Amino acid sequence: MIQGLTALNPAGKRVLLRCDLNVPLKDSGNGVKVISDDGRIRASLPTIRELLSLGASVVIIAHLGRPKGEVKSELSLEVVARRLAELLERPVSFSSQIVGPEVLKEATALKSGEVLLLENIRFNASETSKDDGERLALAKELAKLGDLYVGDGFGAVHRKHASVFELAQLLPHAAGKLIAAEVAVLEKLTQSPERPYGVVLGGAKVSDKIGVISNLLDKVNILAIGGGMLFTFLAAQGKEIGKSLFEAESVELVKQLLDRAEKLGVRVLLPSDIWVAPAFANDSPSLVSADQIPSNQMGLDIGPESARAFASAINECATVFWNGPMGVFEFPNFASGTKIVAQALSEVSGLSVV
Repeated sequence: MIQGLTALNPAGKRVLLRCDLNVPLKDSGNGVKVISDDGRIRASLPTIRELLSLGASVVIIAHLGRPKGEVKSELSLEVVARRLAELLERPVSFSSQIVGPEVLKEATALKSGEVLLLENIRFNASETSKDDGERLALAKELAKLGDLYVGDGFGAVHRKHASVFELAQLLPHAAGKLIAAEVAVLEKLTQSPERPYGVVLGGAKVSDKIGVISNLLDKVNILAIGGGMLFTFLAAQGKEIGKSLFEAESVELVKQLLDRAEKLGVRVLLPSDIWVAPAFANDSPSLVSADQIPSNQMGLDIGPESARAFASAINECATVFWNGPMGVFEFPNFASGTKIVAQALSEVSGLSVV
C-alpha cells in the first residue's frame, strides 16, 4: 500500500514536492519561449492543492528539458512558475537558485499555504550524475529546504537522480496523488486485464521504456511501437534509419526483447511507413517506407498506413495501455500519427489508459 499525503501529517511543515513539469515550449515569435501544452502542470495541481489544504508550505523541485548540468535560460522554469500561479490562483514564488544559503532563506521563510518553485534541477550536474556520492551530496543540500518529501513525477520516478532516488531516502516520504493514481491503474493492467490486451508505446528514448516492455511482455497480446524509440527497434532489425535518432547501446537489449516476444506469441507492431524530414523541424515532410529511410532524412512520425494499422489493433483490444506520442506531435506536420492513435483509443469500449 502506498502511503498517502495525510499520513505524513504535513500541517505547518515544508514539503519538498518532486513534480514532472517538463512541458513543451515554443517560440512566441519575439524570441520568448511560451508553454505549448500545460497538461503536466495541470496534472500536478491535485497534489499541490491537497498539501496546501492540509496546512503545508510547498517547495517544488522539477526539471525542464536536458540542459546537461548547464544553466540555459531557454530552459528556465520561471515561465512554468507563472503558469502554475495562474492555475493555482495564488502566488508562486520562484527561486533562481537550487541549493545554497539564498534559497534556504527563501524556503525557511515560507508560511503555510505558500508555494516556492526552484529553478530547473538539471541545471545542477549532480542531479543526473552517475557518481552516487555527487547525487547524495546534492540530495543532502535539498533536504535542508524541507521537512518532508513527496514524489509525484511519474515520468521521472524510475530514474536514479538526486531529487528522486537519494532525496526520498533522507526525509519522511509519501507518493503524490498522481503517482498513487498511476500505480492503481498499473495494478489493474498487470494483475487481471481483460483480453485482448494491447500496449502502445512511444516517446523518444527506448532506454526509458525497456523495463516497462520487459515487465509487460508476458502479459500482453499486442505491442505497438512508435515515437523516436521505434528507430532503435528498426536498427535492431538491421534496417536503414538514416539520420533518425536512436540508442546504439540499447540495440542488443531490443533484439533480446523481440526474440522473447516471438517466443511468447506477442504480436509486435512496428511502423511500415514513416514521415521523414531533413532536420528536426516542422518543414519538408515526405513519406517513405520504414525500411528505406534515406541517409539524409530523419524519421519524425509514423505514416498513415502504420497509424491505421495501430488503430485497427487497438480496436481489437478490450484493454489498452498507451504511453508516449507516436511522433513529434509539437510539429503539426508530424502530429497525425499521435492524433489517429488517440482517436482509436477514445473508441475503446473496455479499459483504456493513457
